[in-house]
Amino acid sequence: MKTLGMIGGIGPESTIDYYRLLLARYQAGVGDGSAPSVLINSVDLKRLVDGLGSGDLAGVAAYLVEAVETLARAGADFGLIAANTPHIVFEAVRGRSKIPLISIVEATCDAALATDRKRLALFGTRFTMQAGFYPEVFARAGIAIVVPQPIEQALIHEKYMGELILGVFLPETRAALLEIVERMRERDGIDGLILGGTELPLILRRDSHSGIPFLDTTKIHVEKAVEELLR
Repeated sequence: MKTLGMIGGIGPESTIDYYRLLLARYQAGVGDGSAPSVLINSVDLKRLVDGLGSGDLAGVAAYLVEAVETLARAGADFGLIAANTPHIVFEAVRGRSKIPLISIVEATCDAALATDRKRLALFGTRFTMQAGFYPEVFARAGIAIVVPQPIEQALIHEKYMGELILGVFLPETRAALLEIVERMRERDGIDGLILGGTELPLILRRDSHSGIPFLDTTKIHVEKAVEELLR
């Protein structure tokens, strides 16, 4: 049996969701009640956020490389980072990793191609919405990434870091996020929304809103990991 190594803690609520989904997807695949071999290395969210906020991408990458090496030494055959924002430095980490890593961005792009969507909104932290790692990967597949306007980004980031990452999910925050979806449908012509933060599916639990389907990056990432476990 292969062993999956997961860098978690970014944040804790979504790490729990990853683990539950991994168990469910794996058990559905094997059909005999057995469970997958999973190692979780829970890293310090504050250290990562502080590094990203100060622009110390080299330091963030080094920290994640160290976390991956811990998983490799523990026996992981392959790994993933259970969050979107750290994928800002994913290529640097993958280039130094001793085990293969599954990209949440590449997995989501594959899923988007399967739905034939061409113009996708991206919600996430400010770091994710303002970075190039989603647009670069999706552009190669002929898919446009559209980010909210600056004032909308500020609201999403504030709610993400001040509520969602702490496990706080308020109805008024859900309503505010869905209002942005509706505005982007009318204003920007989006035909889908990437939930580019692994806490977002915990508050936006529907599959769509106002005809705009949601791409749940947590579920998509887990599906890729389970495919590798069962290979």
